[in-house]
Amino acid sequence: MANQLYLQDFEDRLQKELLQICTSYQFLDGVLLASEDLDNRWNEIAPEYMVDAVANIKEYPMVSVAWAAYLGMAIAHGWDKNWEIEYRKSYPTYYGERGFDDMDENILQNILGLKLNSQAATERENMVRRCAQIAVTTIRKEEIEPQSNMAFHIFARSCKVLFRIGAAIELKNLGYKFEKIG
Repeated sequence: MANQLYLQDFEDRLQKELLQICTSYQFLDGVLLASEDLDNRWNEIAPEYMVDAVANIKEYPMVSVAWAAYLGMAIAHGWDKNWEIEYRKSYPTYYGERGFDDMDENILQNILGLKLNSQAATERENMVRRCAQIAVTTIRKEEIEPQSNMAFHIFARSCKVLFRIGAAIELKNLGYKFEKIG
């Protein structure tokens, strides 16, 4: 039980910090736009994502968490466009020509429709990079034994947060916002 509370606290702290930084750069408006559909989709594809991400942690720790944000963007984009098609897509359909290695470019260019050297693509890349740097630094500050069970769970929670941040960025880009009713 203590581990679950610790993991949830870690996730909440990281999400709050990333939300603040994305808001300061005007990628978000102080709230995390979210959908149960998107969270459920993450839960379905997370095991496959984690296989790819864990294999890259040692050499590319930022990529391992950052690509989850791009995946969040892609799935949020599909959620808006046609959820009936999107929720049936297999995880590898988000890969680029080189598989996991260029998933970011594939999502930016072929799913979100951004030219890779455009200002919009560069700004997103910079924002995702900042978020990934913060996530990796936050993980390291926890001083958890590398390759331990707890290290895996902290990493998985970090990927989930990056996925949710990426999804929120795309939802805001598509014009979604929270409004008070009544």
